[in-house]
Amino acid sequence: MKFNPIAFVVNLAIPLAAGALGSMLTLTSVKTWYPTLAKPSFNPPDWLFPPVWTSLFILMGFSAYLVWQKRAQVAHFPRTIAIYFIQIVLNILWSFLFFYAHSIGAALFEIFALLIAIVINARVFYKIDKTAGLLFIPYFLWVCFATLLTYNIFSLNG
Repeated sequence: MKFNPIAFVVNLAIPLAAGALGSMLTLTSVKTWYPTLAKPSFNPPDWLFPPVWTSLFILMGFSAYLVWQKRAQVAHFPRTIAIYFIQIVLNILWSFLFFYAHSIGAALFEIFALLIAIVINARVFYKIDKTAGLLFIPYFLWVCFATLLTYNIFSLNG
């Protein structure tokens, strides 16, 4: 397939914009509320989160580009894109619930929905393009870790 630089940039920009929105929802809480919470011993340092999430959003965008390239061959392409955007919205929703609304319990419940959406998204993408599906593995693993963190923070502070 011929490389399309505009489509590539758009596909990268979508998850990065979602990440920026999620980041905006966390800005004040990261400096005020979040430091006051009891956290497990394995909680990563705060500086680690931005580069990890940025990397994951880039992988997600590249994955979406690979699927976009094959859109003409996919009869259910609108459904595929809907699954992708549902997963992105759930990602933003976790930031909203946890950091903006300070609702750790709701964020814990919601992150399970996010994990399910990631698995579904990865499977759908994998059927279209194996690499696109495999690019979701780091994201899935990180959200598994985030689920463990959310659970422990909920347990320590709930």
